Amino acid sequence: MELDILKRIEEAAQFVKSKIGSNKPFAGIILGSGLGELAEIIENKTVIPYSQIPHFATSTAVGHKGNLIAGLLGGKFVIAMQGRFHYYEGYGMDQVTLPVRVMKVLGISYLFVSNAAGGVNEKYRVGDLMILKDHINLMPNPLIGKNLDNFGPRFPDMTRPYDLKLISKAEEIAASNNILVHKGVYLAGTGPTYETPAEYSFFRAIGADAVGMSTVPEVIIARHSSIPVFGVSVITNEAFSFAEDFVNDGDDVVDAANKAADKMTKLFTELISVL
Repeated sequence: MELDILKRIEEAAQFVKSKIGSNKPFAGIILGSGLGELAEIIENKTVIPYSQIPHFATSTAVGHKGNLIAGLLGGKFVIAMQGRFHYYEGYGMDQVTLPVRVMKVLGISYLFVSNAAGGVNEKYRVGDLMILKDHINLMPNPLIGKNLDNFGPRFPDMTRPYDLKLISKAEEIAASNNILVHKGVYLAGTGPTYETPAEYSFFRAIGADAVGMSTVPEVIIARHSSIPVFGVSVITNEAFSFAEDFVNDGDDVVDAANKAADKMTKLFTELISVL
């Protein structure tokens, strides 16, 4: 099984290398629901549909275009996932996180992750950005199984899953651009159902500020390989005041993410440019 996983990682990485040439990506970027427009501003881009990459899954979620895009952002060569893979789509964690290990083989120095999330912190409003300072994982850990020793240790430290220096620099950039950012804890559940009011209340009680269905497996895999991570959630619904007409709707989530994407794009672009 270990050899099979390593073979899949290597075959996918070699295919991507054949498309991007000798360019070594400075950073990998994973774009969540409705946030794929950041990839559109990448310059001199090479677009590789996931369907062409060996062993890549198909992105079926709403607002996920399903392309790997390489090119220049903030003056650096980056590689961006325009949509991710989710556990709720029926993929195993090895498939969900395969792209991060491929990015590791390609040589990324940083991983930037984004997602659309429900705000359970009562101070959060639709369209706000939350910088991830920590997370709570309620999904299967992607490192379960035989450890891939050439990527990282059996028991990786997760004391600082999100890089403190990147967070500090991002806060400076946000302040200089008058972008309101919160800093909070992201909780990842399996989905695909949205949470019940009781679950939202429980998650708030155990320390979550925002809730989603992604990101954490990718972060665990990145930290296993000692890749510094920076993450942002776009708050797409206010999951703390349940009026009679309150309904979670996937299309509304994507619409709210689209409207906030410009702020996230500016934050990511400027942060990459100063690293």
